[in-house]
Amino acid sequence: MAKDMSYNPGDFVVYPTHGVGKVSDITKDSVAGHELELIVVNFDKDRMTLRVPLAKAKQSGLRKLSTKNIMSSALTTLKGKPKAKRTMWSRRAQEYEAKINSGDPVSIAEVLRDLHRSTEQAEQSYSERLIYEQALDRLASEFAALEKITTGEATSRITKILTPGS
Repeated sequence: MAKDMSYNPGDFVVYPTHGVGKVSDITKDSVAGHELELIVVNFDKDRMTLRVPLAKAKQSGLRKLSTKNIMSSALTTLKGKPKAKRTMWSRRAQEYEAKINSGDPVSIAEVLRDLHRSTEQAEQSYSERLIYEQALDRLASEFAALEKITTGEATSRITKILTPGS
């Protein structure tokens, strides 16, 4: 557990609601009269910097990149049969958003699998496309960081898995 909590500048980390970022620094700062040790995480894509108190890192969901086994499990999930749900779209959209914001690669892969449309299927609605693209971006960025490839390459590989016979 102690190993899991050590973050170093240059490490890639995942913050559930923002995706993959890079630890740029670990600093001590005085906030409201309290001395806090902060993990400074940069999200280059969103041009955003997040400061997470080290003591609250695990509670906030901040974690190191997934292992190759977890990512492999997520990629296997993409090959599965989509789960067709008969609930209203607004309810499904909330469930999909929750899965994406969980930061769990397997849950994000489930969203991708369920929302992926082949060329023969009907067009997605605007909101379906947005959720699909958000899930694809999250999974591709973690996959890219793990495999040390570009996000574009990771997106292509994920799309190939989703589109059998391509």
